[in-house]
Amino acid sequence: MPHDVLLVGAGDLGAEVGLRLAALGHDVLALRRHASKVPAPLVGRAVDLTREAPDLSDVRPRLVVVALTARPRTEESYRATYVDGMARALDALAELPERAVLVSSTAAHASRDLPDLEDETAPTAPADGPGRMLVAAEDAFHDRVPHGTVLRLSGLYGGSSTRLLDQVREGRIDDPHRWTNRIHRSDAAAAVVHLLTMSQEPGRLYLGTDDEPAQLGDVAAFLAERLDAPPPPAADPGQGHGKRLSNARLRSTGWAPALPSYREGYAGAPGA
Repeated sequence: MPHDVLLVGAGDLGAEVGLRLAALGHDVLALRRHASKVPAPLVGRAVDLTREAPDLSDVRPRLVVVALTARPRTEESYRATYVDGMARALDALAELPERAVLVSSTAAHASRDLPDLEDETAPTAPADGPGRMLVAAEDAFHDRVPHGTVLRLSGLYGGSSTRLLDQVREGRIDDPHRWTNRIHRSDAAAAVVHLLTMSQEPGRLYLGTDDEPAQLGDVAAFLAERLDAPPPPAADPGQGHGKRLSNARLRSTGWAPALPSYREGYAGAPGA
């Protein structure tokens, strides 16, 4: 069977998306700097998209997923990966796919205090260079795939990530009142697959986040109790600040998070 799915990027999230699509019977080709790190049955192809264009002359994918990772978190790195790297991959395709999803980030939104949940109608107002490059990547994606879908993910966690767990253990919770938004990696992967395979045509933009924005202090207190760590400073709803995001548009398509809040999401975390 010829490859009918192309993964542009196959890190933790991209690989999980690819494995889910393979389980549905798709033949998946994954572009990654080190092809040996692409898990079977996905087929890896080595390419450094920040420096070179891939040879995709033998590929006519029906579905495309762009799930790149940039390091370090600088404007230059994000431009090289998300804007220039993505453009090289999409420009190498001989024809447009039937569906395509770009994994972006809610860093495209400003951090602002609003009385209501924020949704896809909010204007982009990134706070830094990496955020501006994400918005530029979204524009470049839609220029190349006008019918494509952007999925802006909130704080991704799960899998091997232990950053917040480590902060709780070490007592490094500096702003317990800040509102946070998150989505477990498994739910994020399920959302990408859903947008690629659902019966109706997906829209141009969705926010991928769980059901419950939460103050950092509340999340940290939940984890501290499970970790037998010192309790963090308590969250005060009256001092809550920052953005709170809604997943209503994505939910309206039939997707729902299996792990609707941090409580379910961190229940099986290593060491928690």
